[in-house]
Amino acid sequence: MPEPTKKAVSAFAKKPKTQEAQEGSSVVFEAETEKPDAKVKWQCNAKDIASGNKYEITANGNKHSLTIKAIAREDANVYAVIAGGSKVKFELKVISKPEAPAETPADAPVEPRVEPEQTPAPPAEAPTEDKTAAPAPDAAPSEDAQPPDTRQDLTGLFTEKPKSAEVTEGANITFVAKVNAESLLKKPTIKWFKGKWMDLASKSGKHLQLKEVYDRNTKIYTFEMQIIEAKANFAGGYRCEVSSRDKFDSCNFDLAVHEARSAGEGFDIRAAFRRTSVDKEDSGELDFSTLLKKRDSFNKSTTRTVQISSSDPDVDVWEILSRAPVSEYEKIAFQYGITDLRGMLKRLKKMKKEEKKSAAFLKKLDPAYQVTKGQKIKLAIQVANQDIDVKWLKNGQPINPTGSKYIFESVGNMRYLTINHCSLADDAAYCCVVGDEKCSTELFVKEPPVQIVKNLEDQMVMKGERVELEVEVSEEGANVKWEKDGVELTRDESFKYRFKKDGCKHVLIINEATKEDCGHYKVKTNGGESMAELMVQEKNLEVYQSIADLTVKAKDEAVFKCEVSDENVRGTWYKNGVEVKPDARINITHIGRIHKLTIDEVKPEDEGDYNFVPDGHAFNLSAKLNFLEVKIDYVPRQDPPKIHLDCMGRTADSTIVVVAGNKLRLDVPITGDPAPTVIWTKGEKIVTEGDGRVHVETTKGHCVFTIEGAERQDEGIYSVVVRNPAGEDTADINVKVVDVPDPPQAPRILSVGEDSCVVQWDPPKFDGGQPIIGYVLERKKKRSYRWMRLNFDPYTETTYEAKRMIEGVEYEMRVYAVNGIGMSRHSSPSQPFVPVAPTSEPIGLCVDDISDTSISLKWRTPERIGAAELEGYGVEYCKEGTDEWIPAIEGLTDRTSLIIRDLTTGDKLQFRVRAYNMAGPSAPATLAQPVTIREIMQRPKIWLPRNLRQTLIKKVGDTINLVIPFQGKPRPKVTWSKDGEVLEPSFANVRNSEVDSILFIRKSERKHSGKYDLQVQIENVEDTASITLQIVDVPGPPEALKITDVWGFNVALEWKPPKDDGNCEITGYTVQKADKKTMEWFTVYEHYRRTNCGVSDLIMGNEYVFRVYAMNLVGLSPEPCNTKDSAYIQKTGIVYKPPSYKEHDFSKAPKFTHPLVNRSIIAGYNATLSCSVSGIPKPKVTWYKNKMDISNEAKYRMLSRQGVLTLEIRKPCPFDGGVYMCKAVNDSGEDVVECKLEVRPQITKEEKKVKKEEE
Repeated sequence: MPEPTKKAVSAFAKKPKTQEAQEGSSVVFEAETEKPDAKVKWQCNAKDIASGNKYEITANGNKHSLTIKAIAREDANVYAVIAGGSKVKFELKVISKPEAPAETPADAPVEPRVEPEQTPAPPAEAPTEDKTAAPAPDAAPSEDAQPPDTRQDLTGLFTEKPKSAEVTEGANITFVAKVNAESLLKKPTIKWFKGKWMDLASKSGKHLQLKEVYDRNTKIYTFEMQIIEAKANFAGGYRCEVSSRDKFDSCNFDLAVHEARSAGEGFDIRAAFRRTSVDKEDSGELDFSTLLKKRDSFNKSTTRTVQISSSDPDVDVWEILSRAPVSEYEKIAFQYGITDLRGMLKRLKKMKKEEKKSAAFLKKLDPAYQVTKGQKIKLAIQVANQDIDVKWLKNGQPINPTGSKYIFESVGNMRYLTINHCSLADDAAYCCVVGDEKCSTELFVKEPPVQIVKNLEDQMVMKGERVELEVEVSEEGANVKWEKDGVELTRDESFKYRFKKDGCKHVLIINEATKEDCGHYKVKTNGGESMAELMVQEKNLEVYQSIADLTVKAKDEAVFKCEVSDENVRGTWYKNGVEVKPDARINITHIGRIHKLTIDEVKPEDEGDYNFVPDGHAFNLSAKLNFLEVKIDYVPRQDPPKIHLDCMGRTADSTIVVVAGNKLRLDVPITGDPAPTVIWTKGEKIVTEGDGRVHVETTKGHCVFTIEGAERQDEGIYSVVVRNPAGEDTADINVKVVDVPDPPQAPRILSVGEDSCVVQWDPPKFDGGQPIIGYVLERKKKRSYRWMRLNFDPYTETTYEAKRMIEGVEYEMRVYAVNGIGMSRHSSPSQPFVPVAPTSEPIGLCVDDISDTSISLKWRTPERIGAAELEGYGVEYCKEGTDEWIPAIEGLTDRTSLIIRDLTTGDKLQFRVRAYNMAGPSAPATLAQPVTIREIMQRPKIWLPRNLRQTLIKKVGDTINLVIPFQGKPRPKVTWSKDGEVLEPSFANVRNSEVDSILFIRKSERKHSGKYDLQVQIENVEDTASITLQIVDVPGPPEALKITDVWGFNVALEWKPPKDDGNCEITGYTVQKADKKTMEWFTVYEHYRRTNCGVSDLIMGNEYVFRVYAMNLVGLSPEPCNTKDSAYIQKTGIVYKPPSYKEHDFSKAPKFTHPLVNRSIIAGYNATLSCSVSGIPKPKVTWYKNKMDISNEAKYRMLSRQGVLTLEIRKPCPFDGGVYMCKAVNDSGEDVVECKLEVRPQITKEEKKVKKEEE
């Protein structure tokens, strides 16, 4: 029986009532509280109000009042008064001021006024699109024991919940829900439901629209459900659910739809069937439920009449339609002016018909069945005729019993269809046909959960590239669902997303990825899910080497060369804005990342501005070609050699920088006549062409020094010496070779979080000759081979926080160094790490025990542990008044309890416990207040186990181990005694601890039986307990077995109980006999309780001996007691004279054991009178009515069964009332019982109606 609910206790002794007031007047609401000091708050539309020009709030003891001045139309609201946990609502209704009646001209005709019999109150005005749904005001004050329903009292995720509302049919209404996302880690998801399960997201369209707005300033999501042109069937209960990760909240609200009716509007049933040309979707729809609701008000109205038929204006068309056959529908529609026959038939088809009792089926199929894929199912029906044949159909097609797929069985009236190894093809509608009748069912085949074998992997691609996200599941052909940031992906018109299946592999393909495709992609099956992150980056083309200005002479070669980061990028060369076309002299090449424009035998017209424009990028590289015109004048005299260089010297400005791997070409202009000889040196070593990379070439006016593929060791100062007979000249050229930096050292993981980590690394040992401008980081999952870049712009610091990782997954990190030349090789990967968050704090920390030098603490595991394994707990303590926390133990403990010893008595200590995992310590769990280290006196108490509260029985030789727990502080003194004497150590072993005492006897004997007393004592306080121990053994043999008599085939034996009963009760004896010829013993009796018995069925002419064993709960006595004499069964028989007994008189006078009971019955219904009688011999029974014998009356039937007497009166009338008597008579006497019978007349239906009208 359910527990009765407790009625909430109100804080109000007097509650304010709903009032009406005219505009411009004032009104006072009064309330009285139970307590005079109660705090009272007044509200208007769930908002607090205070005293001012409009409102006046007074309080006098327990009396409180609210005065509203100068009432206006906008003051008609719902008000509330709140005290403690009670809230009372009331209304203020504002009445307009009566207007002065206009004078009616004397000659104006008086228009008659017709009042309808019943004028229904107009429904409340429904909110429109611009108004949100507000709660309907209650007619009477209501009181809630719950906290007041104010904005401040909202809990959960909602900051504003949708309210119940009313709307007029055909109008619009909007429900609003608001969620504060400031504390949420993920965008909230909202669902709207009608009833329990109907998800309204799939019903969006003409009549329903769902909207969502996010305010970035307030971080509040606003969700709207707008109902357009409400219909009557929109009324009902709705539910709004919002969820975000592990948080959830829901709210229920109702919508009431009122019928739209204007004054003087006539009711026309034909309008319900009228076709609609504007809205083609609802054309022909007819809601008969709305039609029938309208008929009641239509029939009652006296101001409106509808002429449906000239012969019968009050005819019920719905009644005619529901009873008429299908062939008559068209005739009825024509007769009553219903033009939309199709809409009528469509609506009638939806009508729920009463199911008629089947004549062919005793038991039909259930509406639906469900079976797991690969299992079997048996469909069963019961037919009325067991000889009839049935036919099974699947989706309307007959099922043929081929193979072992389908098995048909017929057992009596039952018919079975068994489907083996169900597959998705068996998910269909099944039907069983018996003659002209049939019953149907739906079979749903449930697929087993599909597990994800290979998870998705994070990917990073460049814009425009193709993306393939691949997952492998456990079953081929399984259905999966792809989502992006929680939104399901479909194959759209542009074929942006393509879904590919290859056996167990499922691939999501994205053609030409864009920035909008960044996000988290999730694949779901019915048995799991997997998520990966996709990052799309813009293609930033980097220029590794730009083209340079050239100055060349006639017939020389001009080469423009540039290098970009993407080897797939093509480009176009321009001269003075005109595209350069290759020909015999001009050659354009593209090899890898290097683009070249080569002009052979340069001419003066080749001079100009040259540009290289990469395809698809908004920048260009430019350089200028200068044509050097050389004029040679013949000078007959000799000139000393001269080196013409602008960068001679060893300053930083005169240094030539070359990138490692590129060609170093030093073209030095020289003059001198005759032509000088050229010598190149580096340091003191002359550079020759012995190395295949070095080339020295001297031409007229130039000496060229070339190194192919410059290396780091080529750096240094090169000297060039030119000599001729007229003299010599020397120049130094400083060459610096720059390269990409060395890779940094392996990064170190400083700390990890729930989805992030902090990584640190050291700069590379060699910076490549150029300053380090930053670093690039990559990460990958431990079991993956795909590295994902975390930053594309160089990061200048050596400490970086990586985010957006998945908790519980193992990762590795590596770093690249970047200088002006390029990016180094990657560093060695870091040690694998797992992003985890610290656990939550341990819960339930409390003191379990305390003494003068120790304390015992216990706690429970944290509520949230996370993905990392819990490593243990750290326990610390701190003296009151200090901030130094001292570890209680070295390292961590795995247990959830700890005893801290060697503490100082009297210290006041605070304790805390922290849980540790890979991420570090959790927040501490601390005791509510410091604890003083001092033992607390506790009275001694023995907790005697339940099984020891009664006599403990053990067998001889058993081991006895009694553990008796007790309590007491300080440690109590324990004393054992037996039968008043202290136990000796040689008699029994006793072991005592702080919490229990153990009595141990290795091998029990009979002497150990007795009463044991346990005493625990602390100073003058003690507690005692007693234990009774009984050691039992097998009994001794019985005594003095003798044969007392022999007669016929029988022998009488007699014996005495044994002297030794084994310390327990003798439960019986076992008697055996043996023929002296064979001496084979046979059991005559087992578990025999007496000490004498008779042995029968002995064989004539044989001589017998007998023996008896005693038995107790341990077993039989080891030795029996044998008879000294034997019994010989004589061959001649002895005549037995049975004793004579006086016959007993069993006669008994009749007596009624159950009397007749007065009754009041209704005329026309059979009635019975019952009683019961006993008597020996069986008495004769006679029934009387008003002392007249009715035994021969046909109206009565008398029954007698097992002493129960019944008088049945068939269809009594009022004249059958009276005193009924039952009389029982036999030879020993008689008895009488009687009762009164009242017969009440029946009440007709007309009398019931009259009676109801009188009431």
